[in-house]
Amino acid sequence: MNGTEIVIPRGFEIGHFDDEFTGVTVILAKNGAVGGCDQRGGAPGTRETDLLRTEKMMRKINAVVLSGGSAYGLAASCGVMEYLRENGYGYKTAGKVVPIVTQAVLFDLNQKEYHYPTAEYGFEACKNATKTPVFGNIGAGKGATVGKIRGLKNACKSGIGAATVKVMGVTVTAVVAVNAMGDVYDKEEIIAGAKGRSGFVNTEKILASGEVSKLISGANTTIGCILTNADIDKAGANKLASISHNGLVRAIRPVHTDYDGDTMFCMTTGRIPVVNFAMLQSATVEATRLAIVNAVRLDREYDVIFDGDESCGE
Repeated sequence: MNGTEIVIPRGFEIGHFDDEFTGVTVILAKNGAVGGCDQRGGAPGTRETDLLRTEKMMRKINAVVLSGGSAYGLAASCGVMEYLRENGYGYKTAGKVVPIVTQAVLFDLNQKEYHYPTAEYGFEACKNATKTPVFGNIGAGKGATVGKIRGLKNACKSGIGAATVKVMGVTVTAVVAVNAMGDVYDKEEIIAGAKGRSGFVNTEKILASGEVSKLISGANTTIGCILTNADIDKAGANKLASISHNGLVRAIRPVHTDYDGDTMFCMTTGRIPVVNFAMLQSATVEATRLAIVNAVRLDREYDVIFDGDESCGE
């Protein structure tokens, strides 16, 4: 990949809906995708993550919802369920359809008034879903900021980013909404974070010095999802969700703190055989790192391509 192409694997659609303050991003796998999840940090806000554990019965999920609004934003997934049910997608049992929808939220309640996504936001995000979405200051990334150790007035605007790495014929695409307490790095350079009079102040160094008066517990969090067409089982999907956090470690410093609820999902359609799982893990880490970098580079444009995966049937 050339770094500016984002490939959406066949079987997935992504939609956004937002207002002036906050929003929702929904990743749909209408016909189901094998799912996994790994949550780290001290302040998570999630829905239906237990069913993604390898010992649980449910193998496939229909959607991952990423949203702002802190715990209030969990209501957005109810709208996603309604959309999927109305269209006949979900787990069929006892004459009923139950869409399997998981979610993670970030904290963007930054105004005096309460602004948070509702079920309507989730429903509208589904209606907006496309195979060639846009990214930036949109959807779950609408109210996102990074580098908040010196307060919001000294933080940087962020958003939701994506990036693709291909390895051995397998597509690995990371979609990440970045609302971190820490600074965002591109390799060893801070590209977004807490600001001072002469530039970025380096959050890690400030923490080491003991200056923590501006920190608000749980008012951050980076959330995202790995999309792939790799032929892996539920255990493999959980492993990719887990190792994707290495991408967070490379791009956000500090990360996984008690002030973050960092959560990463994985969804796979299982279309392409995996020759070497370690190579797939490495691609996942790099795609995640690049997606985080892209989330704060809001002035850059990226070509989004739907991967027709023509070697496989519908």
